[in-house]
Amino acid sequence: MSNISKNLAAVKHHIQEVAVRSGRTADEITLVAVSKTRSLDEVRLAIEAGQLDFGENTVQDALSKIPELKTTSSKWHFIGHLQSKKARQIPGNFHWVHSIDSLKLAQKLSNAMISAGERTYINCLLQVNVADEASKSGLNSIEVVPFMDELLRLELACINWRGLMTIGVQGDDARTRAAFSKLRIKLDECQREFGLENFDQLSMGMSNDYPIAIEEGSTMVRVGTAIFGERNIERV
Repeated sequence: MSNISKNLAAVKHHIQEVAVRSGRTADEITLVAVSKTRSLDEVRLAIEAGQLDFGENTVQDALSKIPELKTTSSKWHFIGHLQSKKARQIPGNFHWVHSIDSLKLAQKLSNAMISAGERTYINCLLQVNVADEASKSGLNSIEVVPFMDELLRLELACINWRGLMTIGVQGDDARTRAAFSKLRIKLDECQREFGLENFDQLSMGMSNDYPIAIEEGSTMVRVGTAIFGERNIERV
């Protein structure tokens, strides 16, 4: 058994433990293995160990792997900051985009889906900078509802609006928990305001804080280091 397989099993077991402790089930939570900077062989090992969902931060790195894995059942999540000029490379490669934070990007992605002749929808989340950290992308919390209102008025084709995403505060569990709780409340607010039945996903939690995220209602955790180990600096 590879280290990746062992690590993956340990993370899944931990997710189950935290979920049960929180009055939830592991089935409610999607584990997204963050494969940025990882090799194709490492991703293959994870797939062989039963992992299906993978997250990538850059289009260039992702496209060195995704075409090679088309015959597998893998699903790909774009979780980094997406430049609008790169939106045309999303159709046919990714199933989810976690980082929509502008009307321009949303329109570009919708147009790219149409131009590519895609007959399916792509699932999208709005990235929210809940902790208002200057170093992070995303909407401010107060912008989410009016932004969602504008998005829905545009009636963009080929996009399913599915929920919200945020990043915790590095090294500060108390602020991270507060941010995750606030995002869950914001999701509830959007559901009430717009009556969106499928707007039910919360992408929050990474290797260092996914237990807190699960406790606060996360439905997607983005875990890299805990599965693949420390990154090879030469590849970053």
